[in-house]
Amino acid sequence: MCRTEIPETIQCDLNEVGGVKGLNERLPSKRSIEKISATHHALSDPVRMTILYLLTIQPLCVCVIKECIGIAGSKLSYHLNIMKENGLIDCEQQGNWIIYRITEKGKKYADETA
Repeated sequence: MCRTEIPETIQCDLNEVGGVKGLNERLPSKRSIEKISATHHALSDPVRMTILYLLTIQPLCVCVIKECIGIAGSKLSYHLNIMKENGLIDCEQQGNWIIYRITEKGKKYADETA
C-alpha cells in the first residue's frame, strides 16, 4: 500500500471490494492477461488488421492476400503466423493451396474495431 493518505472516496470503494487483496482477487489470471495482451499485439499492426478485414469478406489463398496487401511473401507469412498463433485465423490445405479463414475470435475482434 502507498505511504500517502488515500482519498476518502477511493478508500471507501477499496473497503467495499475487500481492500487491495480483494482488488487483486478480482483480476483475471496472469495467464489470461498474457493471452489478451498477445491478441492485442497481434491486432496492433496495420498489415494484420488489413488481413483480418480481407478474411471477413471471404476465405482467401496467400496469393490473393499478397496481391491485395502488396508485401513480400516472407513478410506475409510472418504476419499470418502471428495471427494464426493467436487464434484470429486458421487455414486448411486444399490441393496445392492453403486457404485462410477468419475464426470466431477473429470475427469478434473485427466487429469490435469496425
